[in-house]
Amino acid sequence: MKIHEYQAKAILGQAGVAVPRGMAVEDPAAAGEAFTELGGELAVVKAQIHAGGRGKGTILDNPQQHGVQLVHSAEEAAAVAERLLGHQLVTLQTGPEGRPVRRVLVEEGCSIDRELYLGVVVDRASAGPVLIASGQGGMNIEEVAAETPELIFSEPFSPDAGVRSFQARKLAWKLGLSGPAVRSAEKFTRALGRVFVERDCSMVEINPLVVTPDGRLLALDAKMTFDDNALFRHPDLAELRDLAEEEPAEVRAAEAGLSYVKLDGSIGCLVNGAGLAMSTMDLIKLHGGEPANFLDVGGGANVEQVTEAFSILLGDPSVRAVLVNIFGGIMQCTTIAEALTTAYKTVGFNVPLVVRLEGTEVEAGRKILAEAHLDITTAENLTDAAKKVVAAV
Repeated sequence: MKIHEYQAKAILGQAGVAVPRGMAVEDPAAAGEAFTELGGELAVVKAQIHAGGRGKGTILDNPQQHGVQLVHSAEEAAAVAERLLGHQLVTLQTGPEGRPVRRVLVEEGCSIDRELYLGVVVDRASAGPVLIASGQGGMNIEEVAAETPELIFSEPFSPDAGVRSFQARKLAWKLGLSGPAVRSAEKFTRALGRVFVERDCSMVEINPLVVTPDGRLLALDAKMTFDDNALFRHPDLAELRDLAEEEPAEVRAAEAGLSYVKLDGSIGCLVNGAGLAMSTMDLIKLHGGEPANFLDVGGGANVEQVTEAFSILLGDPSVRAVLVNIFGGIMQCTTIAEALTTAYKTVGFNVPLVVRLEGTEVEAGRKILAEAHLDITTAENLTDAAKKVVAAV
């Protein structure tokens, strides 16, 4: 689960991580009032969407307007907010259509001596969390990793002990910090590690992490994502979820207990089992097609869930054919067959449908489909199914 920058900074601030003062608002007048309440001569107005690159991003119908802008008065803050709110912000992560800006963060300005990068992710190699730091803050970390990997430093730490003082100081020295900045970095880094573990995060990223002239470290930006499987432990975090920022079909699928991820292709996939779903997508691509989604109905799905899955697939205008690939272990082929016939009656199929059934009750499932006289193409095996659905498209 992702959250907005202003929400991430509120969590970090409560945990003792230094963040600038700011207020999230949803209308231009409130943006002007926020500037006045912050009481400074400089502030920044930042569009709040679930995507990176907002500073370089531009408004779809006004390319001169960027998603992050400095302002010097309440009137200017209100004017910038008006040009952002209700408009589509396009960044490298949103695609060409952009995402609507529904709120902005008005944040106090600060003097900057240096810009750094600091993040925490789960590292499979060390089987635990790892700090990642670089002196190249404000840049895409992927670019730094590709062009100057020697400028990226990592420090694995124990989720039980947290970031130890010597680890924080070692990273600070590698980043070239000295004096008060080292002490600030130690406090900042250890607090960040605690938040990551205690909140069951999957990623925390501070970019840029700025060093002020007096040696303080501030999180000028913040991104946080959480492990969905751990949200039952954090009802307060679940309340921060912004469904308007998520793909509607993915939200609908989650409510039905389905694992669904929308992709950019034209072949809808309905499969039981994550491994089989990935193999299905691989074979579609191998034979020249592009999957439109990942959809795992699981081993215990019922007719209603599978019917809903078909409804989600067919509701995607980019889907030009559907491949059903079921290997009945726990899932019974008769359940899929009954759901297919139900979906035909309630949803209707307006694209070619290729079906491959194997496993538990496969003969009974095939009989159900044959007696229903549906306009489907059957396949003998997975390769045959992939070839037929690609040909159909």
